[in-house]
Amino acid sequence: MKNSLKVERKKKKITQEQLADLVGVSRQSINAIERGKYTPSTALALKISEIFNTTVNKLFELEPVDYQH
Repeated sequence: MKNSLKVERKKKKITQEQLADLVGVSRQSINAIERGKYTPSTALALKISEIFNTTVNKLFELEPVDYQH
């Protein structure tokens, strides 16, 4: 899964730590999401999208490999 979290975070001048505090996770979790090492839960993805006033689909995008079983 690809995401534009880092780009959106930089636009709003929010640090990983600040975003983590806003959504109730660790900074390491935000870092892992940005690097594509961790896929957030639906609830977390929704919380993040609300912070950036956008949709989950605009922040997170499935890749072809995500469709394979």
